[in-house]
Amino acid sequence: MSKGLAQIMKQAQMMQQKMAKLQEESAQQTAEATAGGGAVTAVVNGKNQILSLTIKKEAVDPDDVEMLQDLIMAAVNEALAKVHAEMAEQMGKITGGLNIPGLF
Repeated sequence: MSKGLAQIMKQAQMMQQKMAKLQEESAQQTAEATAGGGAVTAVVNGKNQILSLTIKKEAVDPDDVEMLQDLIMAAVNEALAKVHAEMAEQMGKITGGLNIPGLF
């Protein structure tokens, strides 16, 4: 095996270890987002789990359930987008900007 190929394999192995560590740490990554001027707040982690969901009383209108549903979806989706963007940024640091499909 040539020296160059051995070096590339070593770098790939190191990258794989760093990526595995980042995936383990993803559960610790959190993001928060609000919708409706703070009427709904969602906190999610990097494993796409909702950690908390807060709904202010004034956001609950029995005659307009659809609005509350929209606010919840907006807050959760924004929080997920934030945590995914942070994880993608960290992954970019590991991969040196290589776009590897299926990582994050």
